[in-house]
Amino acid sequence: MFDFEKLDVYQKAKQFNREVYSFLKNSKTIDYVSKNQLRRASLSIMLNIAEGSSRFSKPDRRNFFVISRGSASNVQLFLIFCKMNQFLLKKSSIVFIPKQMNCPECCFE
Repeated sequence: MFDFEKLDVYQKAKQFNREVYSFLKNSKTIDYVSKNQLRRASLSIMLNIAEGSSRFSKPDRRNFFVISRGSASNVQLFLIFCKMNQFLLKKSSIVFIPKQMNCPECCFE
């Protein structure tokens, strides 16, 4: 098991990524370009957490966690856009990114 796999934030990002992929697989109303952007952004959250956890210096680690947080914001904004344009059903299984998924403050020390 890699170190990043032990992080709660990584596990939440991984679960969220599964939900995004499932949502996109079943979505017929979102165009290809938008689906591609959402896939890449949700995957970027996981990848940057993993890469950041492998760095030795705190500033370097912090940089990857900040990028991951930016990707999470990108996904969240896209989901807001989908909800506004009624691409998301009210009882959709996909959930908005919880605040708990943001990198813990200890990542920024």
